[in-house]
Amino acid sequence: MNTEIFSGKAELYAKARPGYPDAAIEYIRELMQSAAVIADIGAGTGKFTVSLAPYGYNIFAVEPNVDMRGELIKTLSHFPNVRVVDGSAEATTLSDHSVDVITCAQALHWFDLYAFRAECQRLGKPGVLVIAVYNNTPGGSSIEYSKQSTSVFFRNPVVREFPNPMYYTRESWLQYMTSHSHDPLPSDPGYDKHIDEVNAIFDSENVDDLICREVVTKVYSEKMGAAL
Repeated sequence: MNTEIFSGKAELYAKARPGYPDAAIEYIRELMQSAAVIADIGAGTGKFTVSLAPYGYNIFAVEPNVDMRGELIKTLSHFPNVRVVDGSAEATTLSDHSVDVITCAQALHWFDLYAFRAECQRLGKPGVLVIAVYNNTPGGSSIEYSKQSTSVFFRNPVVREFPNPMYYTRESWLQYMTSHSHDPLPSDPGYDKHIDEVNAIFDSENVDDLICREVVTKVYSEKMGAAL
């Protein structure tokens, strides 16, 4: 099940995955009302949620995975305006027509898109704004995932791109390269081989003990009416 794919990886995910650039967050804030009620779906460890939380929005951070939700609670513990919810994209448990904005960061491709669309219709107010955000790394799988999922889900989205270069030390590179859904856990066969390969990439590509990846943050947004 997609809800279990990051079990055992939440701590690494929280430490190693890229955040989102200030310019992208400012752009997203410009799309929303200052008093918007937000549902952040598939909130994970809160990498995106924590970028919006300081601005006082009333946010529901919805996450189905127990491990990820534990990190999410830690990340957002200082924000009384954020409520962490045990729910999925297809069944958030939120009230009907209760939110102004629905966000999902690095997550849309994990959802049943048709069921999620119906859930957006149920929990969103009329004209709800839906925003999907992706950190796309050159050569990374998220580029294809984001294309496939956004092309199915959205009808005519506005798309903006923001540079988000990431620099990794050997330690953070190892953390990053073991935090993906397809990366083996230490208890899995092939883990040692994977680590050797990750170290070999760092050895061959680092400059002054850093690897750079020219990540691009893409923001898709669209207001949705009653007929989704």
